[in-house]
Amino acid sequence: MTAKPAAACRGVSEILSRVGDKWTILVVVAIQSGSLRFNGIKRQVHGISQQMLTRTLKALERDGMVERTVHPSTPPQVEYTLTPLGHSLSDTVRKLADWAAGHHGVIEDNRHRYDAQQAR
Repeated sequence: MTAKPAAACRGVSEILSRVGDKWTILVVVAIQSGSLRFNGIKRQVHGISQQMLTRTLKALERDGMVERTVHPSTPPQVEYTLTPLGHSLSDTVRKLADWAAGHHGVIEDNRHRYDAQQAR
């Protein structure tokens, strides 16, 4: 097997950094089943600030995973939808989110046990 060029490794690292970001995962899961407006996403992604949600949506739009649609109204209504690329990511992200939710209790128990051993 040949080594990957450094530029290719950096590219993969950059993409994994984007799609592995906790806010990216939560936003993708939130809009997986259909278009949502900004405040609808914010209500589903607990703990995200308005600024962080704006940054995350812009990054996902830039990467071609989210489409932003502005509806002509007063005030303008903006909806966010996953693109086909975003949907291909959402399947993987959903599995990861389900795994995390299913194993949260076990991981918490392991952390408490480890912390108790370290305190001795």
